[in-house]
Order: sequence, then structure tokens, then C-alpha cells
Amino acid sequence: MYYFQTNSLKYRDSIAIISDGQSFTYAQLLDKAKEIAVSINLSASSAVAFMVNPGFNYVATQWGIWLAGGIAVPIAVAHPMDSIQYILEDTGAKTFICSENFKSLVADYCSANNIRLIVIGEEVETGKCKVESGTLPSIEMSRGAMILYTSGTTSLPKGVLTTHHTIEAQIKSLVEAWEYTANDHTLCVLPLHHIHGIINVISCTLYVGGKVEFMPSFSPEGIFAAFEKGQLNVFMAVPTIYFKLITYLESLSDEKRTYYKQIMSKFRLMISGSAALPVSVMEKWEALSGQRLLERYGMTEIGMAISNPYHGERRAGHVGMPLPGVQVRLVDEQNKEVTGQPGEIQIKGPNVFKEYWGKQKATEESFVDGWFKTGDVAEIADGYYKILGRNSTDIIKSGGYKLSALEIEEVLRTHSGVSDCSVIGLPDEEWGEVVAAVVILSDKNTSSDALNQFMRTKMPAYRVPRKYLFVEELPRNAMGKVTKNELKKLF
Repeated sequence: MYYFQTNSLKYRDSIAIISDGQSFTYAQLLDKAKEIAVSINLSASSAVAFMVNPGFNYVATQWGIWLAGGIAVPIAVAHPMDSIQYILEDTGAKTFICSENFKSLVADYCSANNIRLIVIGEEVETGKCKVESGTLPSIEMSRGAMILYTSGTTSLPKGVLTTHHTIEAQIKSLVEAWEYTANDHTLCVLPLHHIHGIINVISCTLYVGGKVEFMPSFSPEGIFAAFEKGQLNVFMAVPTIYFKLITYLESLSDEKRTYYKQIMSKFRLMISGSAALPVSVMEKWEALSGQRLLERYGMTEIGMAISNPYHGERRAGHVGMPLPGVQVRLVDEQNKEVTGQPGEIQIKGPNVFKEYWGKQKATEESFVDGWFKTGDVAEIADGYYKILGRNSTDIIKSGGYKLSALEIEEVLRTHSGVSDCSVIGLPDEEWGEVVAAVVILSDKNTSSDALNQFMRTKMPAYRVPRKYLFVEELPRNAMGKVTKNELKKLF
């Protein structure tokens, strides 16, 4: 019996999901998952793609695929057909489950490629599938459970395969570190084709008998309306969402801001992740909400690996310390462990993925002596890890120096005329790379000369951007990370 089955039976009469104005118990969730599992009727373990709106049916579909012995492949509800086709071809999925509103998008392709299309609300309706004892297979925890696709900012996305054992290890580590309980009631506002929403928000909360509430669509007004009900006590988001919430709060009256601060200060935990949390955003949010955000570090291949403490100092600009059961080390370019200097983060533990789907060479190249090579560079101070950036996009090699784009960004954001920014390295024959900044201005009268003079008072000249470009917005992926390769094209 799966870990989620066991826990669902334990909490069967408790509310598990709140979505579309309805509440669903753990027993209802598990029953619906069983019905979906029977409708899938897999003859062997295989990939099952699904494109389902966030809410009760999303979780039931994911669980149903697992109960049927399949490998769940969640697809973003905003994906165009080309992206969907890539995932279906890469996984070889021959079953596709979707909400009714996506049927017209995928029906012709599925029909032409002999892919069985199951539409929630048509083939799968409550009471239509009889779940007989012994109908569903017995599944080993070592079996493949989920394929999530990397963002693919530098190459085609790769499918990251995790097992049931991997997923449970990721959940248990966070439940211990962040002290989830059955009293937790969290709001899911994140895309559900990434690990942040799937594991940290949904899976961890349901593992301990808590409640997950879904929003039909994102809006600051909607989030604060949910906060006003006074039932939520955990909230997780990406920095761009916190930035939007801050902008909304700052547009309100002093009285209304005080009102919302009283509500938010009662939450037991608020977390930021999936992209670097600007110190300025952390400080503004604390002033407006009374909550000091807990920043952590993870990625599709490893789940969560490093986190600021639940109890203790949550250090701005740092991602914290290794999570329970996770081994972390820093290495130089020769893969030798380093201390007292920056190095690439490498991870080992039961939280690490099994393989890149169908890509043996890429899998082998991503490990050294059992350690997964993250490609992220960090340094340690007093036991706290500080991310300096990705080797490929955030570490700028200029004139013999290795510069952290993230550190330069933090300084640039402190200028009163800067709303947000992103720093990149541009190819240069003389320097190797030169520092360039793409900036969103809060004061349109701010010039590149003014920024240059400001930066030269804050850091050595070799770190100061040589080029500035002013834009209205920064290109980002679904999780709010700036796609820096797109920025380079602007120059």
C-alpha cells in the first residue's frame, strides 16, 4: 500500500482539498483516485500524461495514475500544443488525461497518434467505475512515480524521473524540517508541473492530514480574500508573487495594510523558493506582513536540499543549511571538495532523482561518485549556504574574475530608481565577458550614467555593469525565474 493511501485511510473523514467552492475529504479523494486508476487500466508500468486544472481532480488524477502503477507526467495547463507534443513523444505516453476545457486542444493529436484520451467528467465520473478488491496492482516503492520536465533554458527540457521512494524521502525531510501537522491549511497558487507546488505544497500537507486550498486563478485580491477567512496558516510562493503582493499592499490605505498585517502575522510559516529571493523583497514583506520569509534551495532533480531553519535565524540572502537526510558538499572545477571558498553544490541522498528519462549519457554526466552536480555555485558562512548563481548563467567570468550576477543585482536593486533588474555576462574579446544589466525603472528619469555612478560607490569597478538596458518587464519562466538567455538576445 502506498504512503498516500495509508495516510488517507488514517485521515479519511478529514477535509483534504478545498476547490471550486467545495470541500472534499481524504476518503472522497482516495475513492476518486481509485476510479481514475480503474479507468486507466494499465497492463504495465508506463508514462501517463495529464493536463488537469488545479484542484480536487488534479490530485485525484495524480494519485489515480500511481494506483494504476503508472508514471505521472503533469503538463502545464498553459502549455501550447508544441510543448505538449514534445513531452508526449519524449515519454512515449499512450494515455492522456485532461480536463474538459483542454479536450479540443489535444483531441486531434491524440487520435492521430493512437493515444487514448480520457476526459475528466466524461469517462471518469463518480460512481461510474466499480473498484473491485484486487483490481489495482501492488506497487514497489522503487517503481517510477513521476516525470517532471526541467525548464530547458539552455537546451531541450529533460524528463526527471523520480520513484515513490524518492518522493516519500523528499516529503519526510520537509515534514521534519518545517514541522507540518494535520492542523496545517495551505493555499496553492503555484503551477502544478513543478516540484514546488507538487511536493512542498500539496504532497507534504496531505501526508500529515492537512488541508490544501486551491485558487481558480492568481490575483492579489483573491489571495488576500483567502487570507481574510482566517483559516490559512501556511503560504508558499515564488519571489515574483511576493513582489506583486507587496505592490498591491502598498497601494492600499494605512488602515487596510494594518488589517492585513494582523491577519498574516498569525500564520505559522511563509516560504519563498524556486528563484533567488531579493533581500529587498524579504525586508519589505516582513515589514508589511510581520512574517520573515523562510528561503530554501532545491531543484527538479533533488527536491529540496537546503533550507533556512524553521526555528532560528532566517538569514537574508542565504538559503540555509542541509535538510534532514541530505548530504551537501562544495567542489572546485576538478571535483575536489573545497572549504572557505566558493564551489559547485553537489548533492547526495534518497531525495535525488533516479535518471533523466531516456537519456543515459546525460544522467551519467550529471553524477560524479554518486554525487549529483547541480551546476549552482555557493559559498558557506557560519554554516549558511549563499547561492552565487548558476555556472552557466549567473557566474560571469570577466578579466580573470568570477563575478556573481546575483550579488550585483542585489546592490543594483538598492538604487531608489530601480524597481527590478537582472545581470548577465555578454561575450567580449578582451574581457571574456562584460557585465550588463537589464533594468526595470521605478523612476523613469534615472539614467544609465546615474546608475553607473551609484554602482561605483558600492563595489569595485570590475564588478560594475558596462552596459544598461531599460525594459518594462523581464522575461520569466512559469516559476518566476528570469530566462537570462532571452535577455542576452536583447543586446
